[in-house]
Amino acid sequence: MFEFAILLIFPAMMAFAAASDLFTMTISNRVSLILVAGFMVLAIVTGMSWPTIGMHVAAGFLVLSIGFVCFAFGWMGGGDAKLAAATALWLGWSQLLDYAIWASLFGGVLTLGLLALRGAPLHPPFLMREGWYARITDEKTGIPYGIALAAAGLILYPSSFWMTGALH
Repeated sequence: MFEFAILLIFPAMMAFAAASDLFTMTISNRVSLILVAGFMVLAIVTGMSWPTIGMHVAAGFLVLSIGFVCFAFGWMGGGDAKLAAATALWLGWSQLLDYAIWASLFGGVLTLGLLALRGAPLHPPFLMREGWYARITDEKTGIPYGIALAAAGLILYPSSFWMTGALH
């Protein structure tokens, strides 16, 4: 049963967070709470040692602290900060640098793509009637960075403890 949860919880929440950020420019607190609760339950059920759990929690708190600073300066949304921290909790220290690099790369591509889209002279009228499209093409709107954070988490998940250690 826990194998199903390992294969479902993290990927599903990442996909949901990315879609939610694209369509609404928000990431629900429930996503981060489900990720934190899922991590704790699975860590205990799979026999992850308490020191290892503590290290994963420390990685999550570090990212949450950095995220709150970024949020305070207006560089990142609160949902993004919480999603990044919850992702760091699942990935731990061993993948934290890789997560930062992938999130930055995906975020850069996402930002450049949206800037190009926003600078386009014409937009299809049928899309402009869609609230989500009008939002992401509005130059006053931020970047739905949850997409980049989720993509980075998903690209690293197959090499995470959960897929390489817990399932074997």
